[in-house]
Formats: sequence, C-alpha cells, structure tokens
Amino acid sequence: MTNGARAAVEQVARTSYGRLVAWLAAATRDVAAAEDALAEALAAALAAWTQGGVPDRPEAWLLTAARRRLADAARRKRVRLAAGRTLEVLAGDGLAADDAAIPDRRLELMIACTHPAIAEAIRAPLMLQVVLGIDAARIASAFCVTPAAMGQALSRAKTRLRDAGVPFGVPDRAEWPARLGAVLDAVYACYGLAWDDLPHGGGPGDLAREGVWLARVIAGLLPDEPEALGLLALVLFCEARRDARRGADGRYVPLDAQDTGRWVRNLLAEAETVLARAARAGRPGRYQLEAAIQSAHVARRFGAADWTAIARLYDGLVTLAPSLGALVGRAAALAEADGPEAGLAALDAIPRDMAEPYQPWWALRADLLMRLGRCAKASPCFGRAIALATDPAVRAFLAERARAMRAARRRPARRSAGSAVAAGGRRS
Repeated sequence: MTNGARAAVEQVARTSYGRLVAWLAAATRDVAAAEDALAEALAAALAAWTQGGVPDRPEAWLLTAARRRLADAARRKRVRLAAGRTLEVLAGDGLAADDAAIPDRRLELMIACTHPAIAEAIRAPLMLQVVLGIDAARIASAFCVTPAAMGQALSRAKTRLRDAGVPFGVPDRAEWPARLGAVLDAVYACYGLAWDDLPHGGGPGDLAREGVWLARVIAGLLPDEPEALGLLALVLFCEARRDARRGADGRYVPLDAQDTGRWVRNLLAEAETVLARAARAGRPGRYQLEAAIQSAHVARRFGAADWTAIARLYDGLVTLAPSLGALVGRAAALAEADGPEAGLAALDAIPRDMAEPYQPWWALRADLLMRLGRCAKASPCFGRAIALATDPAVRAFLAERARAMRAARRRPARRSAGSAVAAGGRRS
C-alpha cells in the first residue's frame, strides 16, 4: 500500500502541481504560501493514502487539504479585512467535489509573473517553478546560473508578487506586447527541458505535453500575434521529431541519422501551416526564425533546402536574438555551407567566458577540429563536451565519436557539424 500511495502522490504532483498552485495563489495572492500549503498537503496525502487508500479524485483531495492549510495560516496571522474573501473561498468545498470543477488558472499565473514588480530576468524562471513545478536546480541549468543564485532570485520574486498584491487574469490586449516575451520564453524553456531529457525524473514527456499545450493556449488567445504562432510552430516541429532522437535501444540518434518514417507527419504539416500564418503578418521575430530553421532542416532531409539557406536564417536570428544557442547553431550551419574553417572561426568569435559552460559549443568544436584532422586539439574538446552532457545517451554518442577519432587518428571523419551541435541542442 505504501508504494501505491507514494506512486499516486508522485503522479498527481507531476501532473497537477502547477494547476493547483495557480488556483491557490489566485485566491491568496501569495505564491510561496500556496506552494507551502500544497507541499504540506502532499505530505499529508502520503500518510493518509497509505492508511486509507488512494481517493477516487486525488487532485480534489489535495486541493481541499491545501485550502484548509492556507485558511488556518490566514487565521493564525489574524488577517481580517484583507483576508476575508480569501477565507470564504478557501473554506468552501464546492470546487473539491470534482476535479473537472477546478479551474485551470496557469496562464493567469504566468501573466501575474510578468508584473513590473518582477525583474525581467527572473520572470520566465518564476513561471517555470510556480506554474509547472520545476525545481530551482533544473531551472538554473536551463538558464546557465548556479542553483543557489536561482533559488534566491525565485524566493525574492515570490515575495514581491505577494507584497505587490498582483491581480490574476489575462490583461487587455494593449498590455500584451510588454508581457508576451517572458511568457513565450517560459513556455519554450519548459519544452526545452523536456527536449533535453535532463535526468532529474518528473517525466520529460509530461513537460513536453505541457509546453505544447501552453503554446496552443497562447496562440489561441492571440491568433494574430506572429511570435505566439512562431513559438507554436517551433514546438510542433520539435515534438514531431522528438521520439526519433532515440533508437530502439535508447541510443542517441542525431538529426542526419534519424528515421524520417518515425517523424509525426501531421504535426509537421500543422507546424508548416502555423508558420505560414505567422509569416503573413510581415513581422519576423525570434520564434518565427527558430521555427523557420526547423522547417528548413526538415525540408533538407527531403532534398528541398540547403545549408546556405539555413545559415542565412541563422544570420537573421543572431541579429534579432543573439543567444548563445543561436550563435553556435550559426557556426554549425556555416561549417556545412562554407567548410569547417568557417564554422571554427564563428565559434572563436563567441566570447570564451560565455562558451565555457555550454556543452554544444564544445561538441561542435570537437567535431570541426576532428574534420580538419586536428585530433590532438579535438580530443580535450570531446572530453569537455562529454563532461558537460547531462543526457547519458548523448555522453555515449560523443564518447563513441571520440573513440572513432582516436582509432582513425588523422583520417578526417565526414560527419556533419549539425550532428555534433545537435548532441546537446534542440536542432537534433
């Protein structure tokens, strides 16, 4: 019974954490308190379900338990006038009668996280934690900062949300331009964590589904916003190919070696349609260009595009959004279009302090040096790429490449730079 109860608690925590926190925080305006109450409810559930069995509606059980804890905390603090309505809402039992009656307020909570009281740099990470239940360590890895720094920043942001009394709700269209970027970034980061298959548990497939679902919701709310459409197209392109990144034995399969028969054709077709809708607006942006690059990679596999076109798309992307991932992707494309020396020069142009912790930079550098016959220089780069890889399958892939290089020594391997950079990025 203990194992069954634990599995049930873990399952509902994975699938419903953000939904429950969003509802509780909407009532209290205190995200940290909502998280604490839900954590206590989860602990109580483990004990209660071990003894009495898993309830028919575990999500509703948790919501009721967490609401009672919030109400008790409000009474203890003697919050009267300000908490009066909150206590009424938290004390009610109507919403707990049926899981379907619990409103999904995650998008509203994401909007609340873009309030001017919250620093821009922490808005997307805050959404990932409070809306999707991703822990600070995983978020820190996605944003290339230390877990301690991320944890402190998230704690401060939650305090600001509470102190500012930020209202929940979808704002007027006039407010969207200033808020949309952080929301799109958070959704993409959510999907990216699933794509990278970080070995932290929690079900990468669940995160992928959340990312696609949120992208669909935002595009549905803003059907004329090209960047919202661009993000949806981007995650659909990626999702269509996600399963093909692994062989039957679990090994990593780079883009150029993937079985196109395993790509989900209806998702690819939908992505192309959505991207075309975005392009008609005539307002290119980061996510539209990212999606266009994905589209070009797909077309290239069917003989309808070339690396020169992909390199030009990257030129536009690094002009609009010169992220480290975009710069490394551009270097990979240049290596294929103009030769390994051109790719290596583009890598060398990236500031070393930025590149040091970035695994795809090392993977691509190792690949290009190997192709140029500079095996002595490539070997430590392979070592660094392997050490930075978080996915065991990617580590095995790179280790095999390094062994093949050592066996061949000075005979350049004709593998694509795209394959190397893919061993750590969403272009695989």
